[in-house]
Amino acid sequence: MMIHLSRSILLACALLLATARGAAQTGQWREMHKVEAKETLYGIARRYGLTVDELAKANPDMRQPGYKLRKGDYIFIPYAEGQAPAAKPAGAAPKAAQAAPADALKVGVLLPLHNADGDGRRMAEYYRGLLMACEDLKRQGRSVAVSAWNVPIDADIYRTLVKKGVADCDVIFGPLYSKQAGPLSFFAKDNGIRLVIPFSITGGDVDTNPNVFQVYQSPGDFYGRAADHFAYRFRDYNVVVVDCNDKTSDKGVFTFGLRRRLKERGVACSVTNISQGSGGFARAFSAVKPNIVVLNTARSPELGTVLDMLDALTGTHPELKVSLFGYTEWLMYANHFLDRFCRYDTYVPTHFYYNAYSTRTADFERRYRAEFKNAMMDYLPRFAMTGYDHGMFFIGGMLEKSKAFDGSAERKDALQTPLRFVKTRGGGYRNECLMFVHYNRDKSISIIKF
Repeated sequence: MMIHLSRSILLACALLLATARGAAQTGQWREMHKVEAKETLYGIARRYGLTVDELAKANPDMRQPGYKLRKGDYIFIPYAEGQAPAAKPAGAAPKAAQAAPADALKVGVLLPLHNADGDGRRMAEYYRGLLMACEDLKRQGRSVAVSAWNVPIDADIYRTLVKKGVADCDVIFGPLYSKQAGPLSFFAKDNGIRLVIPFSITGGDVDTNPNVFQVYQSPGDFYGRAADHFAYRFRDYNVVVVDCNDKTSDKGVFTFGLRRRLKERGVACSVTNISQGSGGFARAFSAVKPNIVVLNTARSPELGTVLDMLDALTGTHPELKVSLFGYTEWLMYANHFLDRFCRYDTYVPTHFYYNAYSTRTADFERRYRAEFKNAMMDYLPRFAMTGYDHGMFFIGGMLEKSKAFDGSAERKDALQTPLRFVKTRGGGYRNECLMFVHYNRDKSISIIKF
């Protein structure tokens, strides 16, 4: 379903964004064809009055070595050479639609935008934040035209890609699901469209497609950078790794890489276990160097247990200097553990930070409630703020720098989600923004950006 700033959003937001593409717009392909059993390329081409070469030009995968036509595949059916798509009669567009200004940056959103499940509701909130960014850019005199298509988990992405307006976008935000990433990435490259993949996606499209901006950082990449900065920043500390006996934890990606880096740099590292008695636990700590404690799980119960053990240890040995290094998930527990996070000089690596005490955050939340008649969902990160930051960063950046935009310069006004991209070798751009949220002993909170 194509959403021209859907009616509910328009009414709630009163965003005056141009979302139509105009009656004169044309498509690159006339339709999609679903391959049936025993069909051949020659037979399909003949059916539509095409040559096999014309069919292959519209479907470059056909030129790849070993390509086979398979039942159930969808292939693009182009217009024959010299044949133009029929012009849409004047006046056929809905009365509410307006042609986008010639200089407008055409933004497309291909995400699940529905109320059927959590994915849809979160992405609808993200979309609202994106629209709020567009509203602010328009107030600055910028020209932006936004169209959105609902692409749920069971959607056939190929059917969306042939809809009117998709191929005319300058930038597309999406998809949410990995199985849709490959086709959309190829489509963006083929049509010269910038593609912003905003959330968790598996696959290596960013490494081969120069049009892709991949916001999501894999655990390996994220914790690899965190371990590098840890090993440098805490090179004069005694590192205490606490095994929490959590077989479900995926944080071994971090602690394994960290221990290897510490060994390479000659940094002292002790390993202890959450089940050890107070004596065994204490022997892992240094009375000479400052200590920094790292758990191999992000779970709250184990964190609480280790904090209790640290309270007992420092109560008996107040001369010990102890800091704590955690995980992004700890931000969800910050209110509960705030005093102890500050007591133990805690550092949390993250790619976002929701500061509930910020005036700008409070202003944004009030504005969101006023426009949409409800509060943002209680998630970390806040999806509306993520959408807003992505809109200001990508749409604002492309309006300012056009094709020269590469995402390498971080905007200083991010509400929650700072971004900074590095170009991959032969591919697109990967987000490498990393920061440590530091809970200081004086009960202040500071952000260390890398």
